[in-house]
Amino acid sequence: MSTRARVGPQTGRQHAPLDVDALLDDRGTEIIVCCGSGGVGKTTTSAALALRAAERGRKVVVLTIDPARRLAQSMGIEMLDNTPRPVSDVDPAAGGSLDAMMLDMKRTFDEVVLSQATPEKAEQILANPFYIALSSSFAGTQEYMAMEKLGQIHADAQRTGTYDLVVVDTPPSRSALDFLDAPERLSSFLDGRFIRLMLAPARGPAKLMTAGFGIITNALTKILGGQVLRDLQTFVAALDTVFGGFRVRAQKTYALLQADGTAFLVVAAPEPDALREAAYFVERLAEDRMPLAGLVVNRASPAPQGDLSGDEAMAAAARLRADDPTSLTAGLLRLHADRTRMVEREAGLRARFAKAHPEVPTAVVPALAGDVHDLAGLREVGGLLAGGVQGSPVHR
Repeated sequence: MSTRARVGPQTGRQHAPLDVDALLDDRGTEIIVCCGSGGVGKTTTSAALALRAAERGRKVVVLTIDPARRLAQSMGIEMLDNTPRPVSDVDPAAGGSLDAMMLDMKRTFDEVVLSQATPEKAEQILANPFYIALSSSFAGTQEYMAMEKLGQIHADAQRTGTYDLVVVDTPPSRSALDFLDAPERLSSFLDGRFIRLMLAPARGPAKLMTAGFGIITNALTKILGGQVLRDLQTFVAALDTVFGGFRVRAQKTYALLQADGTAFLVVAAPEPDALREAAYFVERLAEDRMPLAGLVVNRASPAPQGDLSGDEAMAAAARLRADDPTSLTAGLLRLHADRTRMVEREAGLRARFAKAHPEVPTAVVPALAGDVHDLAGLREVGGLLAGGVQGSPVHR
């Protein structure tokens, strides 16, 4: 039975544990997209899932868009770039393999230009200052290029059989929804009124160069300068002739994200804002008919040992303080109370999410004692994702 499900109407059921190993072992799963707001552990989750899948027999490539480059360090690779690189020391017993790569936004954009234009036209476009600005810093370009690269990797894997699973770490955006909204945002820019006006002379006969358009271009020339205006017109013409395929590819990649072979994992921290963002993303996935595998809650506070509740520990500490203001035991009881209340608070947040979205399977990964910096740490996190026993590194 498939481990992926369309997010549908709430059923009133309590949420089930997320079966990570079933998801990874399902050969029908071709793409796993880890998404969520910034700082919730998407990169480590992506890497841990990719490593676990590889050591369970899958041929995996993990694509990260993390500027901190911690993934490369954890996987023992000095530098990641737009080319998949093999990760060494992966256990080959099950016959799997693991490659890793990091999105190079501008290089991916350049590759699109080179594939769509003649060499002469491509050289002209790549040197255009407006293209350089768009490909390097335009809002939404990173998210769009992440989808572009995903489409390329999946198409190549289908053609060559190099990989049977692609794990995607989505960009660290302000909003988790930026990844899904990027194609529409770029299309809106390309279809904007100003862009259409600049393209009017190139798209139609000379009569379209009306007096009104001449007035506008004369005004722009005074403001921007003749060379800047020519650069802008060249860039806009290139958008029309070369980048028109963006919409088509964006639609194909969007359809790929909706396909049964894709599984979304929403990653969150046990904090109100992160879980609110996760709930919003779950609802958006439902609206867009995209397959959700489940929710991963990272860095959950581990429960302290003992049966005392937070209130009981605080009351006992107060009694001891009354008899001995310097009591060490009272201090330990207060620490126990604080940790217990934190655990109770986080459990309440998760319960609230589960009540609103009972159809979403959930995995809870505890916050551990040290940072993940190697494959051993990633294996530990993978085991915790799959329901293993808590160990020593921390999931950050």
